[in-house]
Amino acid sequence: QVQLVESGGGLVQAGGSLGLSCAASGSIFRFRTMDWYRQAPGKQRELVASITSGGTTNYAGSVKGRFTISRDNAKNMVYLQMNNLKPEDTAVYYCHTLFVRDYWGQGTQVTVSS
Repeated sequence: QVQLVESGGGLVQAGGSLGLSCAASGSIFRFRTMDWYRQAPGKQRELVASITSGGTTNYAGSVKGRFTISRDNAKNMVYLQMNNLKPEDTAVYYCHTLFVRDYWGQGTQVTVSS
């Protein structure tokens, strides 16, 4: 069984920074690609960033150069460092992985004020 628990959301002014963390349980963590998604009110959930088990990263165009995804396999943790935040980054952010089925965390709210 895989469980994902996010933390680190909050309220920040435009131009500020926030760091999100995702704690993953389960022995398969180190072998799986981990993702951060976000969902803004009235919008579909979208992929923000991914990191493979080997550390290869991929970013949505809207966050490239501002967000950094990383992982610590020894601690079963995934991180999302968000810099130069914009009001359009306001959303609930979810940690995700796929192993037979989709696993999602409960989400953490990020609000960026202008």
